Amino acid sequence: MAIRPEEISDLLKKEIEEYESVLEEVEIGTVIQVGDNIARIYGLKNARAGELLEFPGDIYGIAFNLEEDNVVAVILGSDREIKEGDQVKRTGKIVQVPVGDGLIGRVIDPLGRPLDGKGPIASTKFRPVESLAPGVVDRQPVKTPLQTGLKAIDAMIPIGRGQRELIIGDRQTGKTAIALDTILNQKDQNVICIYVAIGQKTSTVASVIDTLNRYDSMKYSVVVVASANDPPTYLYLAPYCGCAVGEEFMYNGKDVLIVYDDLSKHAKAYRELSLLVRRPPGREAYPGDVFYLHSRLLERGAKLNNQLGGGSMTSLPIIETQAGDVSAYIPTNVISITDGQIYLDTALFYQGFRPAVDVGLSVSRVGGAAQTKAMKQVAGLLRLTLAQYRDLAAFSKFASDLDKTTQDQLAQGERLMELLKQNQFEPMPLEKQVVILYLGISGHLKEIPVSDIRKFEKEFFRFVDSSHPEILSGIREKKQMDDTILKQMETAIKEFNQFFLDELSPALKKTT
Repeated sequence: MAIRPEEISDLLKKEIEEYESVLEEVEIGTVIQVGDNIARIYGLKNARAGELLEFPGDIYGIAFNLEEDNVVAVILGSDREIKEGDQVKRTGKIVQVPVGDGLIGRVIDPLGRPLDGKGPIASTKFRPVESLAPGVVDRQPVKTPLQTGLKAIDAMIPIGRGQRELIIGDRQTGKTAIALDTILNQKDQNVICIYVAIGQKTSTVASVIDTLNRYDSMKYSVVVVASANDPPTYLYLAPYCGCAVGEEFMYNGKDVLIVYDDLSKHAKAYRELSLLVRRPPGREAYPGDVFYLHSRLLERGAKLNNQLGGGSMTSLPIIETQAGDVSAYIPTNVISITDGQIYLDTALFYQGFRPAVDVGLSVSRVGGAAQTKAMKQVAGLLRLTLAQYRDLAAFSKFASDLDKTTQDQLAQGERLMELLKQNQFEPMPLEKQVVILYLGISGHLKEIPVSDIRKFEKEFFRFVDSSHPEILSGIREKKQMDDTILKQMETAIKEFNQFFLDELSPALKKTT
């Protein structure tokens, strides 16, 4: 078959016309120093703060310091494969993580990669780990309760959806236990929970995940893990990653609870990074912007207005103190950022009062606005009674003779303190809290010895569930105690008191 010259020329002309020269401009720098997960790079003149940089071997870093003639980057992962002279590319992106419903029930690292062996994350949407907090106009007041299931907190230190409530105390005083109980209590409450483990032992994190699985709470939870053996970069990124995951749900009109466990280790990781990149140290060797480190994180928690969907993100940051010193640098910083604090006292913990909440030092700046009417009816008198009890208990140590009124007040205070004790992983529904606290403040427990209060509580609820279920259902539906419910409660307690004294505790009857 003969080929005509004009066909060839036409084909060449067409190819020349359709040819487009695509030039891709990539800015490349050179590693001039590397060590301690920090790389110093020369040549990236246009790099931006927080930008993702690509190293050889699919390793990434973040531009941390922009200096006059070089860029200091913190490396995400190990720096063993990186050496001097390696080429580094700008990506033009900042750190982002996958978000959406595909993360619910999963355990991820601070870059959104799965750690639970359940395969890749089913998500196509990403959010940057750092974003601006909602402005004043985008928010609405916190007024919807977020129940923790703990009597001491829901009655006297109420938490609302969209609030930032600090949990603070020495190590091993039950801080994580309170956060976990709160997560367990969100079952069937349409609240998505995010637990961020920062610098925890791997065994501790495994125990938390096991607890969430055992109580069927992983189906509405996400766990972000930066364990103690991870590089400080991961510990620094972890809370921002969890916050970005929560923001996606919040901006879609959902309610989110996020626990940062704990921000003391987060601040230490940031201090380590800052000292390695030679930022000037300030008080306690922390860098000057350590306040901004936490304020820009916690301010992202909010209750959005109805125009933005009305979603909320409630933050429970945890801070560990040393020997109860709440006046240290990081504790005072976070106290000033949050809307109140739950203070856990070591002395109370070792006396057996658990959760060891010191109701004198703890406060919620949202207060009664985040309580139902039923809880308000009992909470006000409870706080007052306990305050009087604490004063009298301190005074009675120095007094030998006490009048009848003082003795009665001390006896009631002791019973209320016993009533506020609660076993771990046993959060209590609102209606049961209201009923038992009402019995305590109205004097119905004065015949019961302090040692039998917990037994009385358990048996009383068993009795109400079987004989007077209308009391609990009435409080649950009406959210208040009206005259009808109060009469039903008075009837139930009279019946049960007789039953408890006569049948369940014959020995008790003899002593009374």
